[in-house]
Amino acid sequence: MGQGKDKNSDQTPHHAGHRERLRARFMETGGDGLADYELLELLLFRAIPRRDVKPLAKQLISRFGSFADVISADPNSLRQMVNSENVVRELKIVQAAALRLSKAAVIGRPVLSSWSAMIDYCHAAMAFEKREQFRILFLDRKNVLIADEVQQQGTIDHAPVYPREVIRRGMELSASALILVHNHPSGDPTPSRQDIEMTKQIAAAGLPLGITLHDHVIIGRGNSASFRQLGLL
Repeated sequence: MGQGKDKNSDQTPHHAGHRERLRARFMETGGDGLADYELLELLLFRAIPRRDVKPLAKQLISRFGSFADVISADPNSLRQMVNSENVVRELKIVQAAALRLSKAAVIGRPVLSSWSAMIDYCHAAMAFEKREQFRILFLDRKNVLIADEVQQQGTIDHAPVYPREVIRRGMELSASALILVHNHPSGDPTPSRQDIEMTKQIAAAGLPLGITLHDHVIIGRGNSASFRQLGLL
């Protein structure tokens, strides 16, 4: 009698078939219909080539909240969960690529006519920051974005802002207008009394020098607040 074939001799891991099926679904749908953890799995495939990564993907979503939260998470927080520099690097590459794409939709274009793209970019850049960040968008006479700079980074609820420095930088760049943007790590974009006062000071400082403050936008986790739309500017 011939010897029976060892069932394990050519058996592929169960997750190999899952990987191919998930990749095929992605190519068919472009990602539409995939859950956050499934999209995350696709990234983890690259960093962890020979392991079932579905449990890890679900753990990361459970810990941080969403796909966007995971790729935007602090690298040290990620390392504590995954213990893999490959995983951290892949996630941060995707975050950088997403931010680059968002910025490409804004830079060199009239900001006021591509407002939603500007908000999307600022949200991608700032919404998941754990500390308050103060950013300035500098515009030329045609309201085209000529520079995007983070001027201050602060604590979880405060970033020091100095109106003279804001206007001085605007003059150095020959800017005609500014849009101020900062995030509220709490997730609530409601302007504080300090936000309102600081905005008034910057608007007043720029006026005699021909620098207009178009708006001040506060970025929350899922939404934003415009001073102009709120009647505060």
